[in-house]
Amino acid sequence: MVLPRAGAAARGWGWGWGGGAAGRSPPPLAALSQVLRLERSRRTGVVFPLQKLARYLAPGADTARFRLFQPGLAALQRAEALFRSGRDHAIDYVSSAVRMDHAPPPALPEVCFIGRSNVGKSSLIRALFSLSPEVEVRVSKTPGHTKKMNFFKVGKYFTLVDMPGYGYRAPQDFVEMVEAYLQERHNLKRTFLLVDGVVGLQKTDHIAVEMLEEFGIPYVMVLTKIDRASRGLLLKNVLEIQEFVKEKTQGCFPQLFLVSSLEFSGVHLLRCFVAHVTGNLPTVEAS
Repeated sequence: MVLPRAGAAARGWGWGWGGGAAGRSPPPLAALSQVLRLERSRRTGVVFPLQKLARYLAPGADTARFRLFQPGLAALQRAEALFRSGRDHAIDYVSSAVRMDHAPPPALPEVCFIGRSNVGKSSLIRALFSLSPEVEVRVSKTPGHTKKMNFFKVGKYFTLVDMPGYGYRAPQDFVEMVEAYLQERHNLKRTFLLVDGVVGLQKTDHIAVEMLEEFGIPYVMVLTKIDRASRGLLLKNVLEIQEFVKEKTQGCFPQLFLVSSLEFSGVHLLRCFVAHVTGNLPTVEAS
């Protein structure tokens, strides 16, 4: 497998926060090369926020679920290369669909991102693609802005799908649309279920979990907006959700992923996990 070269820095790639405007610098810490310049403690917090949070557990607490996926630098760099567009590696918005017969052919491994309205889903996808300024991911201040399934093709490697939000202002046909996708999309490798890191699991999140469990869909929970939560509140929510995953789920990956789209905490690790579950990192060496 030949990946596009992972440059040492962003080298002038523009990043339009409104989507698509070139000529601007990438956000701070969008590239690993920027993160590596930080002092060690802060660097750990950006790349492995869950691991850093584990330091505040009570003595003797089990930390296994805090470090199940802990790739080394080489794997993180290879994953970043996938998310950086280049001459021979196009990252494109492909199409939007409200019905499965409008969806693009299932030719590549696929991941989808789903979550409650206003959980920060589109903002996170925009952060993942922040090194590719031509990729337009629309983000609105109005909850429920995403009304269709939006497909993004990452070269010849995988497709990422931005699903409509559930709960407040969800599309009327949300259930039919999402259930059909989950049941019929046989190239789906992992569903990323986004949960607000400030408020934790809500009733609508439990309904989403029940749906994924019923359909036997492998998924992983991602806690968003961690920059808005105090350390104590975040640790409380993490421990409660970890216990829920352990006791009440079968298809959920036992490690949570913590992210801040604003500060880029956890974004590099999440890129790596996406690359891993789509088969583009055959082996992930530990750090």
